[in-house]
Parts: sequence; structure tokens; C-alpha cells
Amino acid sequence: MEDMKLSVSPPVFKGRLHDARTATAIGRWLGVAFVLCFVTGLVSHLMQHPPGWLADSLPSRPSWGYRLTQGLHVASGIASVPLLLAKLWTVYPRLFVWPPLRSVQHALERLSVALLVAGAVFELATGLLNTAQWYPWPFSFVPVHYAVAWLVVGALVLHVAVKATEIKGHWSRRSPGTLALPEQDGPDRRSLLAAVGAAVGAVTLTTVGQAFTPLKDLLLLAPRHPDRGPQSLPVNRTASAAGVGRIPDEEYRLVVTGPRSYALTLDELRALPQHEVELPMACVEGWSKSARWIGVRVVDLLERAGAPEHARVRVVSLQLRGGYRVSEMGHEHARDPLTLLALVLNGEELDPDHGYPARLIAPNRPGVLQTKWVGRLEVLS
Repeated sequence: MEDMKLSVSPPVFKGRLHDARTATAIGRWLGVAFVLCFVTGLVSHLMQHPPGWLADSLPSRPSWGYRLTQGLHVASGIASVPLLLAKLWTVYPRLFVWPPLRSVQHALERLSVALLVAGAVFELATGLLNTAQWYPWPFSFVPVHYAVAWLVVGALVLHVAVKATEIKGHWSRRSPGTLALPEQDGPDRRSLLAAVGAAVGAVTLTTVGQAFTPLKDLLLLAPRHPDRGPQSLPVNRTASAAGVGRIPDEEYRLVVTGPRSYALTLDELRALPQHEVELPMACVEGWSKSARWIGVRVVDLLERAGAPEHARVRVVSLQLRGGYRVSEMGHEHARDPLTLLALVLNGEELDPDHGYPARLIAPNRPGVLQTKWVGRLEVLS
């Protein structure tokens, strides 16, 4: 019987612009977006889940700090979507090179690409679904999203290190590698890059208004509008979802524990000196909006309880269901004169969905930690 030889040939890609110059140009933009998204995401994670050694060092100023960093986090993540799609279109023919592993360097390159692509797609997909508060997966979003972010950054560093020579050779229009490419591809490449830039601009302008409210009239693709909700402020968890409903005034008690523990009825809380502040509500999903709040300074409540100057505070909600029922504040937030146990929002008593009868509002603090339906303040040593 005559031997039969089976040959395997990789697919042939005849399209243009699948070249190193196009990949490098898009990769620079994508790298900036990824780094910005990672750094601001790291800030967000540390603000929500600070390690013990950092809990008392989180700054309460600037009051708009978390609003800025989280807005940039979500905006840079959304901008990364068209950039990642364009980058994948540019480099996907390289996924079919044959043989698949030609050297140690080539193996490292493909490993970095596999980790980078898988991790980036996962981060952007889960991040986008988080902005819509849809979680069709069995794992906890926050720890997994945080862990994979480190994986993506590590893969990105490895990829840049492996491809450094090629990147350098195609960094600019006058780089040696770029000059060696067909000159007739230049105009088409510039058109492609302009189209990618326009796509990034479009998705940014139609979503960033959820945090940068001067552009709220351009909102088209964002899942939240900063003006839509009770008292013109969005709500993530309603009173019904939290299992509290509307708490009767005569049943409400605020308990403050410390060296001199005490309890206050709602009327007694209203009779204390009231202060007005303007602070943003900034949520991890990317939306934020400033509002006017009136209430009792937390520092006044703590001093009445005899709290030490550097004491931390645990804030306990009356909610029965859902996460973040309990939050903690370091002394900088607890002692900041802008931190209130708020009773009034935008000139009206709090809507039940906004935490009636009393909620926490503090500067430079994630929305999930602005505890609603507060029933207890505990002074911690």
C-alpha cells in the first residue's frame, strides 16, 4: 500500500493592515486605557476593602476623589472595548502561525497573548455587566474581577517585554519597521486608526455623562441616568429589596455605643444641630451625582459618646437582605465635618429607597459604603 502523507497548512490571510505598525499604534492607546483602568480600579478596591493597616489612612478629601477615580475607571474600561476589538482584528492572523511554537521566546509570546486576550475579554465583559448590575455567573464579582486584573497586568508586562524590539521598530511613522512596510498602506492605516478613535469617542461621549453630568444629555448607551430615581438620584438597592420597607417614626432608634452609650429617637435626632453639605453619591457601577444633604455630623454623635479621637466607627444598617449591611470608617472619615447622618436629601426628607429615616453620607467614599437605614453607630478602639 502506498504511504499517504498528510500535510497541514495554516490559513492564508490576504487582508492588509494586519501588520506590526497597526498593532503597535492601537496597542499604545489600549495600553494607556488598560493602565488607567487598572490603577483607578485598584483605588476603588482599596477604598471598598482596605487592609487593616490602611483602614485608618484612607483620606476623606478631596470630597470628589472617589467620584473622579471611579468615573475614570468605568470610562476607560468602556473605551477599551472598541480598542480591544480593533487590536484583536489586527493581530488575529498571528494566532494561526505554524508551527505554533518555534522557540522559547515564541512560546512566551503566545502564552502572554493567550493570558492577555482571555483576561482582557473577561475583565471588560464582566465589568460591563456590572455597570448594568447583571451577574449571570456563580462567583462573586469583586474578588474575581480584582484577581483577574492583576493577571491581565502581568500578562501585559510580559507581552510588552517579549515584543519590545518589534514595538520599538514600529513605534512611529519614521521607525525602521514602519518604513519597511508598503507605502501605499499608509493612508488606509491612518483611516483605520481615525475610525477606531471615532468609535472610542462615540462610546465615551454616550456613556460618560452618567458620572460627568454636564454630558448627561448625550447619554445613549449608559445603563443609568444620574437624574432618574427618587428625589432625582438613582438607587441601587430599594427599601423593598433590602427588606426594610418604610420604618415607622415612633419605632426608630439610633443606638450609639461607646464609652458613654446612648440612644436617640427620630424626633431627638431631628432636634440636634443640623448641617447642610453638598456631596456626590458615587457608585462602583460608574454613575455619580452631587446632591444637597442635611443631617447631624457624625463627629458630634461620636463626641457625645466619648469616642477617642482616633477611633474607627462601625455603621450598622437595619436592612435584612443584601450585601454591605455593615461598613466601617477610619477616623479621618468619621471626624470629617462633611460626614453626616443625613435626614434630608435635596430639601426633602429621605425617600425610603434612599435610606429613610437616616443614612450615612461621607466625602470621598464609595456609594456601597454610604450605609442606608442606619440603626447603629459603634465606636471601635
